[in-house]
Amino acid sequence: MAEPRYYDIRCVRGEVTHIDIDNGVVESAGISYFDRTVVRALGRRGWGILTLDRADVDSSGRIGELVDAAMHLAAITGDRVDLAPAPHGILPPPPLREDPRDVDLEEKTRLLGEIEAAARLPGVANTRARYTESIDTVRFLDSSGNEGSYEIVRSGFSVLAVAVRNGVMQMGSERDHAITGFNLRGRQDLGRKAGETAVALLDAKLAKGGAIAAVLDPELAGVFAHEAVGHASEGDHVREGASVLKGKIGERIGAEGLAIVDDPSLPEFGFDPMDAEGVAVQRTEIIRDGVLRAFLHNRETLASVGDGVAGHARSEHGAPPLVRMSNTFIENGDATFDEILAECGDGVMLIGSRGGQVDPGRGVFQFNARYGYLIEGGERTQMVRDVSLSGEILSTLHRIALIGNDRRMHPGFCGKGGQSVPVSDGAPHILLENATVGGRGT
Repeated sequence: MAEPRYYDIRCVRGEVTHIDIDNGVVESAGISYFDRTVVRALGRRGWGILTLDRADVDSSGRIGELVDAAMHLAAITGDRVDLAPAPHGILPPPPLREDPRDVDLEEKTRLLGEIEAAARLPGVANTRARYTESIDTVRFLDSSGNEGSYEIVRSGFSVLAVAVRNGVMQMGSERDHAITGFNLRGRQDLGRKAGETAVALLDAKLAKGGAIAAVLDPELAGVFAHEAVGHASEGDHVREGASVLKGKIGERIGAEGLAIVDDPSLPEFGFDPMDAEGVAVQRTEIIRDGVLRAFLHNRETLASVGDGVAGHARSEHGAPPLVRMSNTFIENGDATFDEILAECGDGVMLIGSRGGQVDPGRGVFQFNARYGYLIEGGERTQMVRDVSLSGEILSTLHRIALIGNDRRMHPGFCGKGGQSVPVSDGAPHILLENATVGGRGT
């Protein structure tokens, strides 16, 4: 068997806690455990990838056996793969305010139940709350002698309320996830907010569609940064020709002053001490002052595409790494919220996100806001529902007229290639001119 040009081994073991409460009834509550290993060996041409449960990698003999098995798979791969050099390093995870492991399952269930109960306001017909917690212990080693290990704790919850009246159904939802410690205590306010939003939407007007000025709140603007720009900047999409940004490095693709960044080193929900290839993580400016500056890469796509840095390889437990975002956001500008409303004049403000779709290859998107408000004479007025934002990625970037100074980050999970990883995205309030807003009003 030929010697590998390179190999790496990533072991992840830990536990996952989940609690699910539906209409006051605890549907499930428990802890599961996992221990998974991914071995990658780079042969003469491509990768051989081996995934196992409970692999012992504490002896050189066992490591050799695993690498040999991966090399058997590498022998049947196709196109040649090369890896760019990249710095290795590891950051310490942020300290925990309160370790979730110090709180028993019964107490967690009780606290989540208080949040769910707070959402059951008059007019609310259904409520649901979920808590998730993961403790990951990660060990990485490769054929270059690089080795590192860390433990990271993530926990958080979501709450959903459904209000019904005369056959009309509306939803309100809130969530909070963090890597800085247990976050269920005293959070009934988010349950109440979910219930209040659901009930208020029963009386909201149907939004009218058209090309109008639109203010995006930090959550929806962050979703735009993640979905429309972040995915298009991922090196594998660029390499495969599935990105509208391909070939545009150095070109102005957005408004002056616009900066969009991905930074795995930030202590937000998408934080990684090192990436899934053992590469040191760092801030990457995708767009600076409206000009496309860099793509996001793992070592393989950096070697084939260039124009960026490695350190953006991420993976779900027991899965090979992919080029992924982490904490993706629009940098603060200098406009205040009141200045943005005044400049908007007459238009609409879009709040939150409840899904949508994006095609980074064609460069088009459509996002549904959770709700919105009319803006009349520079003042926020009536609540509206069933409102969406759509358009072309590049033309929308050029339509950003003002960028606020109040950036906020929102946690979540991102799916790609059958894997889901924790991320955060965010932005300040931004003003779009001639935005394509969809609605069902007359």
